[in-house]
Formats: sequence, C-alpha cells, structure tokens
Amino acid sequence: MPARYHLRFQLHAASDIAELVRFCRESGVDEVVLLLGAEEFHAGHPSGAAEDRLFETARSASEALRAAGLDVSLNPWVTAGHADRGRVDRLGFAPMVGPTGTVATAQASFACPRFRSWLTAHYGRFAELAPRVLWLEDDFRYHNHAPLGWGGGFEPLMLDRLAEAVGETVTREQAVAAVTAPGDPHPWRVQLQRVWREAQLEVAEAIAKAVAERSEGRTQLGLMSSEPGVHSVEGRDWPALFDALAIDGRVSHRPHFARYSDAPGRELSFSVWMLEVQRALRPAHVRSEPEVENWPHTAWSKSDTQTWSELVVAQLAGSDALFLNVHPMQSGRAGRFPRVAELLRRSRPALDRVASKGDTAGVALPVRQDAAAHVRTVRGGDLVDLAVDPGPGADFLLRYGVPVTAGDAPVRVLFGQVAWAYGDAELRRMLGGGLLLDGTAARILDERGLGKPLGVTVEEVVGRDSASAPGPYALERRGDVFLSVNGQPALARLRPAADTETWTEILTPDLRVWGPGRCVHTNELGGRICVLAATAVDLLPYDDDGQQLLHEMLRYLEGEDPALPLVTGGPHLIPHLSRTPDGLRLAVANGSADPAHVRIHLPGTPAGAEATLLRPLAAPEPVPGVVTGGLVEFDVPLPHRGWLLVEWPRSRRSAVSARARR
Repeated sequence: MPARYHLRFQLHAASDIAELVRFCRESGVDEVVLLLGAEEFHAGHPSGAAEDRLFETARSASEALRAAGLDVSLNPWVTAGHADRGRVDRLGFAPMVGPTGTVATAQASFACPRFRSWLTAHYGRFAELAPRVLWLEDDFRYHNHAPLGWGGGFEPLMLDRLAEAVGETVTREQAVAAVTAPGDPHPWRVQLQRVWREAQLEVAEAIAKAVAERSEGRTQLGLMSSEPGVHSVEGRDWPALFDALAIDGRVSHRPHFARYSDAPGRELSFSVWMLEVQRALRPAHVRSEPEVENWPHTAWSKSDTQTWSELVVAQLAGSDALFLNVHPMQSGRAGRFPRVAELLRRSRPALDRVASKGDTAGVALPVRQDAAAHVRTVRGGDLVDLAVDPGPGADFLLRYGVPVTAGDAPVRVLFGQVAWAYGDAELRRMLGGGLLLDGTAARILDERGLGKPLGVTVEEVVGRDSASAPGPYALERRGDVFLSVNGQPALARLRPAADTETWTEILTPDLRVWGPGRCVHTNELGGRICVLAATAVDLLPYDDDGQQLLHEMLRYLEGEDPALPLVTGGPHLIPHLSRTPDGLRLAVANGSADPAHVRIHLPGTPAGAEATLLRPLAAPEPVPGVVTGGLVEFDVPLPHRGWLLVEWPRSRRSAVSARARR
C-alpha cells in the first residue's frame, strides 16, 4: 500500500494552477484538497458575491486539476467558526456563548436555525462540484472557540434545549456549576452532553442529506477531529456521528495527531497514541486520512525531519492517505517552495516500506468515549477538569520503551479518573488479569468496594498542602537506588495486605519512611496487580532506573507467559507494535536528539528477525542485529527521529540478517 499524499492548498489565481500541477507531479501528490477562504483570507461565513467567487474559483480549479489527472477534495474553512479574531457575523446567526458568558462575534450556535440552513445550503452547493470529499473543518465542535475560554454551548437556544431535557429553567451559571460540581456527577452533566450531541448530530444529518442529493451520490463527507478527551466532554458519540455523516456508507476521518510546530522528539509518543486511540473510537469502515499539522505552514515552523517522522507514524497506523500542510497558506504559489517537493520525494521510500494494515499490540490502555460523564471534579467551575483520557499513561509507557494498544490485552493500565468510567463487572475482569494502577485509580477502586483484589488499602491521597506526618514526600527508594517523586502533586498512602510485596518506599527529604511507593500482589481472582503511590505518572522524572523498574513490573504482570517486546538502549525510544498479515512488526523511533543503539528484550530466543533502518529522508537500508538469548541488539546507531523496523515473518524459522554472539 504505497503512501498517498493529499496536499492542502489555497489558490489565489487561475495562473497558479499549472504551477500546482507541476509541483504535484514532481512530488508524487495524487490529490489536492482546496481550502476555501481559509485563515488570513477568511472574512466570516460567506454569502452572496463572496460565496459566488469561492464557488467559481473551486469549479475552475477542480476542472483543471482533474484534467491533469489529480483527485480533488474541498475544505470549506468554516462550520461553526474557528475563532473571532476581529471578525463579526453579518448573517444574523445566534452566537456561541462560553461558560463565563463571553459572547462570540463571528461563531454560530449549533442550535441556531438560520446557521443550520446556511451551513446545509453552503455544503450542498459545493457538493455540486462533485469533489471526492467535502471536509468538515475541526471547528465542528463545542470546545476551542476563542475567545470563549473552554468553548461554546451555553447560548440561550442551547440552554432552552437543556431546560426541556431537565424539566426546569436553567441559567448559564446554573448549568456550568452543575456539570462541573465536585463529587458525584450532577444529573445535568449527562443531560447537557446529550443536548450537545443531539444538536450536532442533527446538523450532521442535514449536511449529509444535502451533499448526497446535490452531488448525486458522487461526494462523501469527511470529519476532522481534535483530542478525544475534550470531545468526551462534549458528549461525542463517535460511531453515531460518523453514521450521521455517511453517504451510502462512505465517510472519512482526518484525525489530529501531530504537533503544530517543532517539538522534542519524545512528542512522537503523543502522535503514536493519538492515532491509536482514534482508531479504537472510529468505526472500522471509516477511512483514516490523518493530517500532519504545520502552523503557520512554513519550514520555519516545523522541520522536514519532524514532518518525515510523523508521516512514518501515520503509515504505521495503517492510514489510507496522508494530509499535508506544507505550504504557507497565504502564498498560493507552490512553485516558490521546491524544497517541499524534495521533502515528499525523499520521504516516499520509507513510507512505502512501512505501509501495512494490522492490529496493534502491547499493554492495553482501555478507552471509553463517555469518560468525561463519570469524572469527579475537585474545585468545580472549569470544564477543562472533565477532560480525561489515557494519554498521560501512554506517554509514560511509550517513552520508557513499552508498546501500547487501545484494544484489549492481558496486561492493562488504569491511571487517574478514567477508572470511574468502568462498571464493576468490567473492573473485576481487569482485576483478574495483569493490571497496573496509579494512586488515584487505586483509590477509586477502593472506594467502590474493589480494594481487596488490589492487595492494598488506600488510606488517603496526600497533596502538597497536607500537614500529614511524617513530612513532605520527596524520594522513592528501592535498595540503594533512589528515584524522585518531588514533582508529584499528590501521593496515595498505601497500606499493603500481608501477602503483598512492597517493591519501593517513599521517603522524606531527611530519609524517613513516608509509606510504600510501589506494591505488587497476586489476588484470589488469579490477577497480578501493581499499584503506584504516584498520582501523576506523566510528572515522574524519566531515567534508567525508572525504566528498569517499570519493565520489571510489566514482566511481573505478564506472569507465566511473558510476550511483550520491551525496548532499551537510549532515552525515549518509542515503540509501535503490530500484527500484520506477514507476522509481528516492531517499529522503534528515537525520541532523543542523541543517537541510540536499540536493544529489544524478548521472552525466549527470537527467530527470523529482519531489521530495516529508516533514517530521516533517506532510503531504507537493511541492518544486522546481534541475538543473545532473548536480547536483540543493533550496532548501527538510530539517529534522532529515525525509525528501526524489526519484523518476524510467520513463515521464517531461522534468524535472518542476524548473527549469533559467540
């Protein structure tokens, strides 16, 4: 499955089209996604002559691009509205209102009938051009609508819907206080999420109907999305939304997964997890066409090396196409940026090499789209506190060389308030396998009467402002090895059962014992449990000792049948593990600026391994490995943001491209 480049571009003049066609032919782009009135050229929701100009430009450009053999999709820049930025509404739409009462000047409410009619007609009109996909930009959401703070959804029309749902008048202040109230979730939270969800689905269904009719079935819709945690706050039902947008069963997804500008290599863990979690939430029939973000769309914002490494992540995830933002949106001249064509040409060999469809494998981080409905807030008043997902846990594992999956697996991880999202039966099933919990999740299970299988009692969660003896926590000790917990906002005080092993102790700065740090326990259900006192694993400092301790814990959780490949050899070696039609595949990225020598720890002796080094923007090259028992080592250094691809074909029994150490 070769890489498919889809280029997002905004033309300013008909004369630019020939230049764009040449660029696409030089760089292997097979589809142009035309942006309509985007960013600097967005003057608000278009109508009249302004909409006519956009339509005629899109029509003539589409005809010319198709004549040149290119596919064409259209991306109208605006649905509800991205951000005010000085723009004002001219069409009489009911504005979005934020939780603090801020009123948008150019962003419309999903409950506004006039806006719904405009949006349906706008998409219906452009569907007449029969693009492959008509995209809904990522402002098709409630959150992130500057300057509204968290976002919109608190406008009078939406509050009227909420009042009808709960059977009484509701003010904005009452709604915000209720949905963010500390303690057990207020019944209005799930009602507001239902109101938001239904309003959005109604708009999606109307657009899909109009596009199907006006394109005569030739065009499908596509949806860009944001981070799943904030969509959970909105009450998004992913399968229902994709069903609402589907035309004859066809619909596409453009998942956000890449940072907008240059970021440390360890941020690849974010990209790996974002594609994985959205794969789990998205119905299997939906095409995945992830977008490699770049803002403000120049090489000064994001290096070619970072873009290349993120393209590889997308291909490893089995994507159907790759969206690229690589030209300054305001330029309109593809020919002025020849280095972009060079970037795409040089990237393709590696992308074609890693392309494959398969199921991910690793430690399971269970995912629930309705997690935000179950969150217990502490302070109240801020919708940000409702956004939870396994992302911090994924970063913690991936950066320590542990592969993860959003599917099920023998070893699972529950960190933080995600534990509230599961019923007792599901939690008991998890407790019967390998389960790693942080202090917050352990306390939640303890409160729910599921503490006995943990092997520990959580006596309290102690914050930094607590006066609990014997003093402030600072260190974690195992034998003569010390780790830091000094940056933790809170720790769980654990009381182990008699048959529970305490692997580490928490110490105060003067080395007094504060309490257990990590405990392991085999319970009567046959499960193996590890509990950390830490409540924010993403704030634990990364180091060699922390990695070794985590790997030992995971081997304990695997029990008598260990199978996970674990990666060492340098900081932030980030793995992606999958089962492909050809066998098992482990890809490892170097998230450190220093070169690394990858070491893969496998139970038993690996056989039939083939390894390929993918240097940034270079042709793939086979590399030998050194096999010693269950360890595979590679002498060739893996460069910054490079990937090492190691494959074990099902049909091969003897070691390939590997030499046994004598």
